[in-house]
Amino acid sequence: MPQYTLWISARKDSGTAWFLGGLALIVVGVPVLNLVVPPSSPFHVSAYGLTLVGKYLCYALLALSVDLIWGYCGILSLGQAAFFSLGGYAMGMYLMREIGPRGVYGNPVLPDFMVFLNYKSLPWFWYGFNHFWFALIMMVFVPGLLAFAFGWFAFRSRVTGVYLSIITQALTYALMLAFFRNDMGFGGNNGFTDFKDILGFDLHSDRVRVVLLVITGIVLAVSYLVCRMIVASRAGRVIRAIRDAESRTRFLGYRVESYKLWVFVFSAVLAGIAGALYVPQIGIINPSVFSPINSIEVFIWVAGGGRGTLYGAAGGASLVNYAKTYFTTTIPEAWYYALGALFVLVTVFLPRGIVGLASGRMRK
Repeated sequence: MPQYTLWISARKDSGTAWFLGGLALIVVGVPVLNLVVPPSSPFHVSAYGLTLVGKYLCYALLALSVDLIWGYCGILSLGQAAFFSLGGYAMGMYLMREIGPRGVYGNPVLPDFMVFLNYKSLPWFWYGFNHFWFALIMMVFVPGLLAFAFGWFAFRSRVTGVYLSIITQALTYALMLAFFRNDMGFGGNNGFTDFKDILGFDLHSDRVRVVLLVITGIVLAVSYLVCRMIVASRAGRVIRAIRDAESRTRFLGYRVESYKLWVFVFSAVLAGIAGALYVPQIGIINPSVFSPINSIEVFIWVAGGGRGTLYGAAGGASLVNYAKTYFTTTIPEAWYYALGALFVLVTVFLPRGIVGLASGRMRK
């Protein structure tokens, strides 16, 4: 039995090495191909390519947050898009305040959309977002607070399974409808866009894009290692026990609700960080990001890459979104949806997903 345990541990460590090695190659190689390789070379990575890679890394971090609660704790939450969006809006509010008098209407305090909608003063919840450090706190605090408030009532009421997924989906949809309203003070259906700079650096510069990509890669690596440490700890064994037999774990004396609550809050914080890194690289955030279909899509990434593997979830997010970009630009839309349906049928019902299977074969 100990030999089997060591063999399992070695397999997981090997997967971690492959994931971190591939991530390091991307974080180092893509900037070099953009800044050093001349544009005339076929190996040059354009500014558009930098944006795509940065987006894939943000999605990988989002998938990591879903795999932590679904793959290891069995929490079927369809609300990750809400936490992702709230983190993105926190960063977007800072970027809108950074524009200042350079906006279309030249107002040094009010963003352009507020001037257009005849706002007379800045809403109270916008105060402080002219400071970067305040935005950093809010992109963690707001998703974490929402997750704590929701999880406190849901888990103590012992709402689980499909009922929890429906409630979280309803919560996400309600937030989407609220943010679509112009009088909410978040830009309505247009959201935030036309960002100029971050901390005084031009967001349209390739060097700034490279820095954002590198930061995203580092955050993804650190988050992966923290999640890996959590699932390998004693608490990680408890949350896996909750996933496999929640009632039995409760009868053994463990405070199941507390374990589920803290892992749910931590997952929401990761999703919020992913959203905050997403916005300055993509250049827009609007209520459509709240759409429940986005949360469902994340589960497809995780299932396709390998639920309960962490590296498989992150790899699955990158692969699925790369395939989505490739197929939508090279083949007709009908064929794209047909191939997407085939991918779901093949990967979701596999026991470990594409990334998990490929990683297992490489380790043999």
